[in-house]
Amino acid sequence: MADILVADDDAHIREVVRYALERAGHHVREAADGEGALAEFQRIVPDLIVLDIVMPITDGLDVCRQIRPTSDVPILFLSSRDDELDRVLGLELGGDDYVTKPFSPRELVARVKAMLRRASAPKLAPGAGSGSDTLELGSLRIDPECFLCTWEGRELVLSATEFMLLRALLTTPAKVFTRADLVERAYGHGHHITERTIDSHVRRIRKKFSQHGGDPIETVYGVGYRMRDPGRAD
Repeated sequence: MADILVADDDAHIREVVRYALERAGHHVREAADGEGALAEFQRIVPDLIVLDIVMPITDGLDVCRQIRPTSDVPILFLSSRDDELDRVLGLELGGDDYVTKPFSPRELVARVKAMLRRASAPKLAPGAGSGSDTLELGSLRIDPECFLCTWEGRELVLSATEFMLLRALLTTPAKVFTRADLVERAYGHGHHITERTIDSHVRRIRKKFSQHGGDPIETVYGVGYRMRDPGRAD
C-alpha cells in the first residue's frame, strides 16, 4: 500500500502505530527522534509521515518546518491533549491532521487512509491538463484532475488538505462556508476537527497567496469563509 514513516521517541507508541498500520497493509519505517526522522525522510521519501510533536533534540514542529519547503508529503501529528497551541502551530507549519494521545489505533488508521486518499490524485506540470471540472475565479484556477492550482498563471503548491479546502470554497464562490462545512469537505464525515484547525489551514493558504501578491479568500466574521468576488471593490 503506502510507505509510512513513524517518528516518536516512545518505543511503545512506535510499536502500537507500526502494528496498526502494518495490519492495514502499509510498510512502516521508524525513527526515534527528529534527526532520525529527517534522515529517514531523505532516504526513503515516504508517502506519509506520522510525527510526534515532542521529541528530543529536534522536535516534530521543526521536522515539519524543514520538510515543507521541498515536499508536500502528508503529515499526521501525534500530540498530547494539553498541547493545543503546539497542534495549531503544527498545522500552520504545514501539518495536515493530528491525533491526540492516548489514541485509538483504529482512528489513526482511518485518518491515515483519508489522508492518503486526499493525496492520491496525480500531480502534473502546469498546462498538462484542462479537465472539464476545472474551477476558475478571477486569477485563481484549480484543476482537480491534475491536482493543480494556479494564481495569476503561477503554480501554487498546496498540501492535499489545503487543496481540498480551496476547492470546496471555489466550488460555490458566493456561498459562505462554515468551519463545520469545511471540516466535512476536507476531512470527510465523522472527524473531530476543531474550528481552530480549519483556521490554521486557511491562514497557511492565505500566506501562500500573499507571497504572490494576493488573497482570494474572504473572512465572514462569526460565520466562516467564502471566495472574494474579483469584481467587487473592497
